[in-house]
Amino acid sequence: MGSIMANHSGFNLYPDLPPLPEYQTSLLPSLIPGIPDKLLTLILPIAAYWALSMLFHWIDTKDYFPQYRLHTPAEVSSRNKVSRWEVVRDVVIQQVIQTAVGWGLGMTEPDDLTGQEEYDVAVWARRIRIAQRAIPGLLALAGFDVAGLAKTLNPSHPVLAGVVRGGQYSDFQPASADHGNLYITPGFTMWEKTLASALYWYFVPAVQYGIAIIVVDTWQYFLHRAMHMNKWMYTTIHSRHHRLYVPYAYGALYNHPMEGFLLDTLGASVAYKLAGMNTRQGMWFFTASTFKTVDDHCGYALPWDPLQRLTSNNAGYHDVHHQSWGIKTNFSQPFFTFWDRFLGTVWTGGDVSARYEKARVAAQKKRDQLNENTTITHSNAGDSATQDPRPYQDDMKNARDLLSIPLKDQQPLPPKGKAELQAAGSRQQVLDDRKDGGPQVLIQEAAEEKEARSLLRREGRRRTASSLSQTDSLKGLKDRVTGSMHGRAGAIIGVESNR
Repeated sequence: MGSIMANHSGFNLYPDLPPLPEYQTSLLPSLIPGIPDKLLTLILPIAAYWALSMLFHWIDTKDYFPQYRLHTPAEVSSRNKVSRWEVVRDVVIQQVIQTAVGWGLGMTEPDDLTGQEEYDVAVWARRIRIAQRAIPGLLALAGFDVAGLAKTLNPSHPVLAGVVRGGQYSDFQPASADHGNLYITPGFTMWEKTLASALYWYFVPAVQYGIAIIVVDTWQYFLHRAMHMNKWMYTTIHSRHHRLYVPYAYGALYNHPMEGFLLDTLGASVAYKLAGMNTRQGMWFFTASTFKTVDDHCGYALPWDPLQRLTSNNAGYHDVHHQSWGIKTNFSQPFFTFWDRFLGTVWTGGDVSARYEKARVAAQKKRDQLNENTTITHSNAGDSATQDPRPYQDDMKNARDLLSIPLKDQQPLPPKGKAELQAAGSRQQVLDDRKDGGPQVLIQEAAEEKEARSLLRREGRRRTASSLSQTDSLKGLKDRVTGSMHGRAGAIIGVESNR
């Protein structure tokens, strides 16, 4: 149980400020009775991981929404270099490490308390009152007669007059009695209390979550990028994650244990600490991060998925990073892409893979109506020729092993310019990974690309033939009924035939 806390409100130091209330604290009741919040913080991210993963796995097995798939089921089985059992095993290992670190982190955190909220809101109200003291000086600098303005406003707008006077509210000083003596103490106005409550309950937590997101995005970008730029780090540690050339949901945390600890577990823990979150805030942050990570690896470009609509860092964006031609691009994860864009590592080649184009053809206008300029990979091929080639300016020269691969086995061909350099560096990194990469990966991808393009051409011819057949049929119908309907039908059928 908590105890009565003395009201050291600073009344003697600031007699012109409203006093702070006394408060009594007690342990915050568990979100779920019987399960301490610190334990729930360890359970929820793991439960969220497998719940969302199994939802996408169910969608996979039932073949729902095939029009939104980034890759076919055949690609999942043929292109990946690791079995599903190995993926599950390594994910469980990472989650055991994650749980152990989370338990240790929880031991360093104080228990969450309740009962101090009114006091904390009053502290923010005091800060608002103190900030108002600068207003008279600012108005005077702007040429206003502060005293005259306050006097004019006071009869009709006494609160506004108090603001102009720098937080002096003569009408908001309630009387209190102590041992028969009457005292006048300053009080807070309604707008100060409302604003203070909004700051305490909404603005401060939003800032904390924002800080945590920026920290974890920054941590993961630079460490993730380092694992691709350093050949030893890539081939020894990070290449394990890239055995999944075709990502699927429950492979999101398929990593080398060292990478899982450094990139995910430690990064999220640092963000939590730097943001000054309490246990329950951390619970939601870790769970939301888990949902986002799984969704980024789900293998679907779903136009109605809120996690994919809120930010361009989504399944389509991250899928580029798993392809042999984009593996050294799109490092940002899990929330936003600002580091990729600021440092020039975002993929610039557009939807160069026929597999993505096939998905776009299947989705047709459902996606295009939302944003005609948005591709599945969230990149524009036209940027390749115009963007600064850095940091890929030397990647073509350094891609020595790539020279031994025939051009027909380097498919798809990216646009000229920066994307061409990005693809060369990415394919060289695949070749560096002798165990799970090598020429066979590029040869297999090129064959599947050729097949996808052939399928697209056939689909295009079928749609064209179908359209022509429908037009001829409508034209014939128009000719047959024109005579009997004396022109009026001609106009109607004419409109239909032009659709």
